Amino acid sequence: MTPSAQLMAAIELLDAIIVAAQDGGAAADTIIARYFKTRRYAGSKDRRAVREHVYAAIRAFGARPKTGRAAMAGLAVGNPELAALFDGVAHGPKKLGKNEGTAPVSPVPEWLQKRLPEIEAKAPAALLGRAPLDVRVNRLKAERDEVLAALPEGAATPHSPLGIRLPEGFAIEAHDLWAEGKIEIQDEGSQLLALTCKARPGMTVIDLCAGAGGKTLALAAEMANEGRLIASDTVRSRLDHLKPRAERAGATMIETKLLDGGHEAEDLADLKGVADIVLVDAPCSGTGTWRRNPEARWRLNARRLEALQALQAHIIDLAVPLLKPGGVLVYAVCSLLESEGADQVSAALTRHSSLLPQTSLDGAGRRSGAGTLLSPVTDQTDGFFVARLKKA
Repeated sequence: MTPSAQLMAAIELLDAIIVAAQDGGAAADTIIARYFKTRRYAGSKDRRAVREHVYAAIRAFGARPKTGRAAMAGLAVGNPELAALFDGVAHGPKKLGKNEGTAPVSPVPEWLQKRLPEIEAKAPAALLGRAPLDVRVNRLKAERDEVLAALPEGAATPHSPLGIRLPEGFAIEAHDLWAEGKIEIQDEGSQLLALTCKARPGMTVIDLCAGAGGKTLALAAEMANEGRLIASDTVRSRLDHLKPRAERAGATMIETKLLDGGHEAEDLADLKGVADIVLVDAPCSGTGTWRRNPEARWRLNARRLEALQALQAHIIDLAVPLLKPGGVLVYAVCSLLESEGADQVSAALTRHSSLLPQTSLDGAGRRSGAGTLLSPVTDQTDGFFVARLKKA
């Protein structure tokens, strides 16, 4: 493919990604994979160049552009090399018009700008830069010093006692340590959330929004495979991903519980009043994970945010009855927004007078209401809010 043909392919892909973001369709990576599956003529260099164009556009525009061409034309402003690829030759994009509309480059959607904390709003580049590759040492099978010795390329993360940070592009899933289940890919911030639970052997712990089980596996390791650990979710396919991961990690004590959306309270009735810990890692805007998923900005709007906040409150209300007296609710979201973090916990404390806030993290993050906020800007982790609430 010529450079202009690569740009044209990127424009076509962006058109498809924009439509998918608007309609709740497939993720960008999936769309790109499908595109090249039917274009065998594209070599590895072509695929890499096209992906770079696509993700440069996704990172540059906080608001969803109208078209892929408008996005790439916006990036071409002040970039003569990119502008020259609009050459009008075969398989390439037609030349840019003098009055052609371009998408304005702005990394944070305007409607969301004032909702971000001041520190993050002033440093959008940090919110959208390349995320590091962090792994968590699985205490069921290894210790960090042992793993560091086998991974001389890595360095201990500054906050998590289980974390190792590796160079960008390191092929960790091809490494024996990963195949043996001694390590799991997990951002340091996510590791800290699991450690905030303070799960111990013999406890009864519920991961209420378990998803594919990254934090469930971390909890199993902290519990040394002793006690009861229930991973629940409303989506079967997410829980299905947990089983092979648990087998590789040697986590043998995990129970899974599929919940029927809208009838979760009935499905959880048998767990009422039994939990030492309930972890609620709630669905959220994902504003703390833009480094890994920048297209999430194109899928978020004010209506969607309001729906997520209502869902978060609902899940907290489901979690509280599961706690035994003295049990702990750990509430977390991968969001930087107060409305999903500190405000959500403040409202929960008003609704549930039996809950008492506790210190959530030591030595990392900054105070945010009754919880703690981790940030890519100040902590070099994904953005997370976490609060620890004890039932009297």
